[in-house]
Parts: sequence; C-alpha cells; structure tokens
Amino acid sequence: MPNRVRVLEISGSDRAVLERRVRDRGAPARDVQRARIVLLSTQGLTGPQIAERVGCTEPTVVLWRRRFAKEGLAGLEDRARTPPPRTTVTDEVRDEILTVTLTRPPAELGITHWSSRLLAQWLRRSGTRVSHDSISRLWRQFGIQPWRCETFKFSTDPQLEAKIRDVVGLYLNPPDNAIVLSVDENSQVQALDRTAPMLPLRPGMPERQTHDYHRHGTTTLFAALEVATGKITDACYPRHRHQEFLKFLKQVAKTYPRQELHLVCDNYATHKHPHVRAWLERNPRITLHFTPTSRSWLNMVEIFFGIITRQAIRRGSFTSVQDLIDTIRRFIDSYNERCQPFAWTKDADTILAKAQRSPKTKDPDLTRH
Repeated sequence: MPNRVRVLEISGSDRAVLERRVRDRGAPARDVQRARIVLLSTQGLTGPQIAERVGCTEPTVVLWRRRFAKEGLAGLEDRARTPPPRTTVTDEVRDEILTVTLTRPPAELGITHWSSRLLAQWLRRSGTRVSHDSISRLWRQFGIQPWRCETFKFSTDPQLEAKIRDVVGLYLNPPDNAIVLSVDENSQVQALDRTAPMLPLRPGMPERQTHDYHRHGTTTLFAALEVATGKITDACYPRHRHQEFLKFLKQVAKTYPRQELHLVCDNYATHKHPHVRAWLERNPRITLHFTPTSRSWLNMVEIFFGIITRQAIRRGSFTSVQDLIDTIRRFIDSYNERCQPFAWTKDADTILAKAQRSPKTKDPDLTRH
C-alpha cells in the first residue's frame, strides 16, 4: 500500500511572497532553496522527489517543511546560533599553562617556542587536558605572544654616559650661533632593475612587483641632516672610505661657510681616520661628536634613511646606478622643500635609565633596534 503524501497548505499571500523569492535573481541561494521546498510541498511531491528537484538532501526538505508548517514565513529565517559554552580553566591549570609557556620548550621537541596546539599536546602527557583555543584565549588575556621576537643590544662603550649626554645635549640645547648636523652614510644602496613592470595599485589589491631583478651595482649615500630645520645635504659616491667621507665633510663645510658646526657621527672607522683628524685640526670650527657603540640610533639622520628607503628606493626599479643616484637627488630636492625638523623628546637621564641596566636582568623594556 503506497505511503500517503501530506500536502502542505499555504495561504495566497504566503505563496505570493515565496514565488517572488524564487524569481528574485538577487536573493540569497539559501532563501530561494527554502522557498522552492515549500512551494513543491504544496504539490503533493514526496521528500525524495523534492530533494532531487531542488538539489539538496531529504532531511533538509523535512526540516524546512516542518518549520514552515509551525511558524509560517518566519520559520524560513536563520536563527541566531548560541555559541557553545567556553571551557572553564581552573586556577591550577591556568598557572600551569602560564608557567610552561614562559619556559623554553624541552630540547626533545626541537622547537624554539610554543604554539597553542603543541602546548596542548604537551600538557596532555602530564594528564592536563585543555584545548588549544583555551590556551590562545589565556595568552590574549595576559598579552603573551610566543611567536614574536624582538632584538636588543647592550653597549659596552666605557664612555656611554658621556657620549649620550653630549649627543642628546646637542639636540635639546644646541650651542648658540652654531649648527648641529647629523651625519652618516647609507652604504650598498642597490640599483635593482625588476624583470617586469610594476603592477599598479587597484581597489582591494596592493601594488605588486616581481621578486626577481637584475643588479646594476651599488652606491653609497652620504647625508647630513640639519637638526634645526630637517634639511638634507647629500652626496653619492661609489665607495665609503675615509677619502669619500673627507670629501663629504668638505662639501658640508662649503654648504655652511664661516659657521660653527657640530656633527653627530657614529663610530665607523673612517670617521676617525688620521687624515680626517688632521683636516679637522685645520678646521677648528667643525667638531665631531660620536654616538656610543651599538647606539647608532641616536643619530637622527637614520630616521631620514628610513624615509628615503621606504618612499623612493625599496619599491623602485633602476636601469643603472646613475638612474638610482638621479632618483635619490630628485627625492632629496623635493624633500628639502617640505621637510620639518624631528622633535627629540627623551632626555639623557631617561635613555641612560634603560641603557645602563644589567644584561642579567633580561628586562623586556630595553632599548630596541
């Protein structure tokens, strides 16, 4: 005896709404599917027949036919899903997770830091069952990020304090009627020629460039940043020996004639070459001030090197070294028209409070590179 098919009864207004949904090409596919299931159910078709026509499973047909019969059109809407309750981590488990996280992983694992999944697996060995999601939430709560790593450097310069006070003093309280310049060289600037043209920026898509390139050589950018105004005096040379540095010093001297100059430099050997010292003795209006070892970030011109690298060099494509040099000069000419001085905000005492801490403390707030 064949099974009786229960025909779904539907009002005229509901039928009109469902038929509009089926005809609406912009309607979500799930809404169209549910409307078709209900309409076909009014024609006396079986569940398998409706599932075959709509392209779904029979349990899906049963679900939406039942919900429409009970709730009408409202039954075809998505219901807000209640998220599963979070697993409560006890204080003991929390302390164990934090303790293991802040400890270097065992050598037998061959890893340098924990991931949430690896830690969850490791804790199961000791009988502590906890999900990696619970570990991730706990890390976020306490601001722990095992996948991140930053660097630091301790200065062993015996004149650390004197040099910091000297350089920072020039920035915050420059001598009267004198000009303070931050001088350094950016060596090995490469003229890279991309093998294909840059793909332009588009909505939702960043500018793109090929990873392969041709090398056309390098140049060294010498720059002197005037601390009071931010203006740049520059020169490009093939090498960065004491000869090139001395040539650049003479260029800076001509740029600021008959004025007292104080130049902040790092401890590169060419800056202290005997020929450079001899020239400085013959030009007493120019004084070099050296940053402490491993503290070249005290040199303000490093900020400018970062700017020109990001804005003009890193994403550029150059057919020759001369093309690179021309680009650098155009950028600096334009930069000098809009430049502003960098504001040095930390005094020497604040810097020394961090710089003189013992390496044994492993303080995470040490001066970073």
